[in-house]
Amino acid sequence: MCGITGWASFRHDARTQAPVIEAMTATLTPRGPDAGGVWLGEHAAIGHRRLSVIDLAGGVQPMTDRRSDTVLSYSGEVYNHHQLRLELRGLGHEFRTRSDTEVVLRAYAEWGEAMADRLEGMFAFAVWDERARRLLLVRDRLGVKPLYWAAVDGGLAFASEPKALFAHPEIQPRVDADGLREAYSLLFNTGPTVWSGVREVEPGGLLVLDRDGVRERRYWQLEAGAHGDDQDTTVERIRELVGTAARSQLEADVPLCSLLSGGLDSTVLTALLADELRLREGQDARIRSYAVDYSDQASRFTGDVLRTGHDTPFATEAGAFIGTDHSTVVLDPLALLDPEHRKAVVVARDSPIGVGDMDTSLYLLFGEIRRHSTVALSGEAADEVFGGYPWFHHPKALAADTFPWLLVTGDEAAMPLNPELDLRIGEFRADTYRSALAAVPHAGDETPAEHRQRELQHLSLTRWLRQLLHRKDRLSMAQGLEVRVPYCDHRLVEYAFNTPWALKSHDGREKSLLRAAGTGLAPESVLWRPKNHYPATHHPDYNRGLQSMARDALATEQVRALADETRIKPSLDTPPDQLEWGHRLRLERVVDLALWLDHHQPELAL
Repeated sequence: MCGITGWASFRHDARTQAPVIEAMTATLTPRGPDAGGVWLGEHAAIGHRRLSVIDLAGGVQPMTDRRSDTVLSYSGEVYNHHQLRLELRGLGHEFRTRSDTEVVLRAYAEWGEAMADRLEGMFAFAVWDERARRLLLVRDRLGVKPLYWAAVDGGLAFASEPKALFAHPEIQPRVDADGLREAYSLLFNTGPTVWSGVREVEPGGLLVLDRDGVRERRYWQLEAGAHGDDQDTTVERIRELVGTAARSQLEADVPLCSLLSGGLDSTVLTALLADELRLREGQDARIRSYAVDYSDQASRFTGDVLRTGHDTPFATEAGAFIGTDHSTVVLDPLALLDPEHRKAVVVARDSPIGVGDMDTSLYLLFGEIRRHSTVALSGEAADEVFGGYPWFHHPKALAADTFPWLLVTGDEAAMPLNPELDLRIGEFRADTYRSALAAVPHAGDETPAEHRQRELQHLSLTRWLRQLLHRKDRLSMAQGLEVRVPYCDHRLVEYAFNTPWALKSHDGREKSLLRAAGTGLAPESVLWRPKNHYPATHHPDYNRGLQSMARDALATEQVRALADETRIKPSLDTPPDQLEWGHRLRLERVVDLALWLDHHQPELAL
């Protein structure tokens, strides 16, 4: 995993701009703490920071290919690089490293932009083709790895994170009304961002810049198709696909571990990883696994709209059942108030929209894991793929004429904005929802129930999942940790997307297919455990400290210009031991907004 950045321009000589590309690259050092480099040509400058995972001695970037006269800056992992290497060797290509980076470079030399269809994994990369004077940007199918771009004179600049773009003299941190709507509507569009003029390359998309301008296209997207398998065959196929994805992502030349929360998703994944590791290294091999907890959680846990129970006992039981080398990272709830930790999280995300203590605790968890491991595997996307969220099952969500997660998060969690801004968030949500539904592919023979479930799954996979992947990428890479997400394997996603809802819910519960496929891989208590979200602290002193930080935030002029103090005040005045989840998250976002404004000092063009 790494950080990439650079630009291409047909109006200026990039060879005179070494300090600029070096400054852009330096902002990504946490993503790539092991090495860095830059390449300069007449029309392009390419930078790279490396987190060494495969072929530690090789794989140095930016990587050049003299035969094709191309330069690559690449982030991520291509899991089928061994198969592609064999194919390319058969076509006459020679390799000087064991890295998947070189496979990507040679694949471009052989197939051009069509190579994107052949890659399996999580990746974001840039190829500068010196002969064609062309820049190619490519992002993986589900958008696991980030890739941003913005226009510059005569071309465009790109980066793994917006902060690198802002090190370019032509790109300034600027926020307008459209950006605030994107941030605070909680609709998770891709393309536009909170930053004016800064866009994302679409998941499953690529962008080409040449002298004719910019061209974007999707090389992959979800499509509706027939499903001919019966229930038993479907369960077997799911187990096969999850297993294949897990096995393909075990390769690393550095220590590797699994995130094991004690839920169904992470337990099934960890069990498959552990079985494969024993096959490769012997029956005594044990995979490391990690869970997170708070020092007061056992005594203070209180259920809420997102959480049904305390994770640690289930994680401990799952680790013992599977046979992992299991550790629980126990955090002090008051450490989550540390201003330096909070600032580090906001800087990592480049965004005022986070989830407060859950972000800070994840950041600290990743820091502890990084002391022992460089790569972790995580269960993200299982809820989206297999129908695990309440909105797949609740009649109110099924009937709602809006994004289903808004029924859970509500406006309480969005942080109310100053009404004088007249952002018309409601209209924006309604328009975006209509556009989102229009993009959902459908099969011709769907029942009304199947039609609606396909809509909910598409919205979850193309929107809700995006913000979870953003969160996991930013907070892990800020600690120099690579997190892989096997449930995002596009073959698994495609198969599950076209599996009828009757099969996805055949046992009357959420995630029926994964539960059936996981039989024997997890304890019964975990197999039948209800959905539980990432844990939050319940300590009243944390709430008290949060309220104090929010009051301080509202004392700043820029925060008051954006936030609706009148609607926030009840959350400030609530007794700390009675502060509910939604109102607490409102305060978290006030604090994050103040930190974000202070760090970036953006121009507010409202």
